[in-house]
Amino acid sequence: MAWMHRRRLLERLDTERIREAIEEAEKKTSGEIVVSVARFFWGRLRPAAERAFRRLGMMQTRERNGILFFIVPSRRRFFVLGDKGIHEKVGQEFWDGIAAAMSGDFRKGNFAEGLLRGIETAARGLAAHFPYDARTDRNELPDKVDIEEPS
Repeated sequence: MAWMHRRRLLERLDTERIREAIEEAEKKTSGEIVVSVARFFWGRLRPAAERAFRRLGMMQTRERNGILFFIVPSRRRFFVLGDKGIHEKVGQEFWDGIAAAMSGDFRKGNFAEGLLRGIETAARGLAAHFPYDARTDRNELPDKVDIEEPS
């Protein structure tokens, strides 16, 4: 039963398209983008997103410029969390813009489309403060969608 639910979830997310979008986005910025999908849980999203941020080692990027898209499809909710290097350079409108880009699709259950919009919006904003340089950039975090396994 859980296997079937997980398979349907992965199909709805279109993880391959999301991975490709992350790769494309990271060609515009030295920033790192990670998507983590959580199973259903009760409680507040922010603390769960912060745990995922630490678990995924996102504070270890050279410029502290990682962004986590923490998704809970079963609740149609998400939280976008950025590292301190980003916070030092962008204002609240940056985060509001990402949330606005994703919200409409998430309300309709179109998680993949919402994520794709969010990733593109984040990449444009990151590029202004953390431009891509092919000579020095390296992929510091995996582009593969992180799917939280049940404990």
